[in-house]
Amino acid sequence: MPEAKLPEDEDGVKIDLISAQRMDGKTTMEKIRLILDGVREGKIVILEAGLTPDEESRLIEVTMTEISPDEFTGVEIETYPQSKADDSSLLGRLMGREETKKLTVIGPANQIETLHKDETLISALVSRK
Repeated sequence: MPEAKLPEDEDGVKIDLISAQRMDGKTTMEKIRLILDGVREGKIVILEAGLTPDEESRLIEVTMTEISPDEFTGVEIETYPQSKADDSSLLGRLMGREETKKLTVIGPANQIETLHKDETLISALVSRK
């Protein structure tokens, strides 16, 4: 992944906005590694399409094995569903099919604090460590 380089004296919060297209075709572990590598570097990772519930569970499992008090404090994850797609098929309506696409914000646990979350908004306070 090409990475934007900030000057060494630049201080700020780095955010990776990852498109659904970039995540398509990746295995669960490839997605988790991409996310955790970014978060370990102190970045906030925003996924356009989010993760499935199984992928989120696996992300939490892997994160728990990598936590160390001096290096990595874990992740903070917040997700909200995007507007539901028009599922006009009869079967879709009968089955109550839910849209799985959602926006997910993941960041270092020691830098991100959720202030408010509802169906359409995530407000977070991000510190510089």
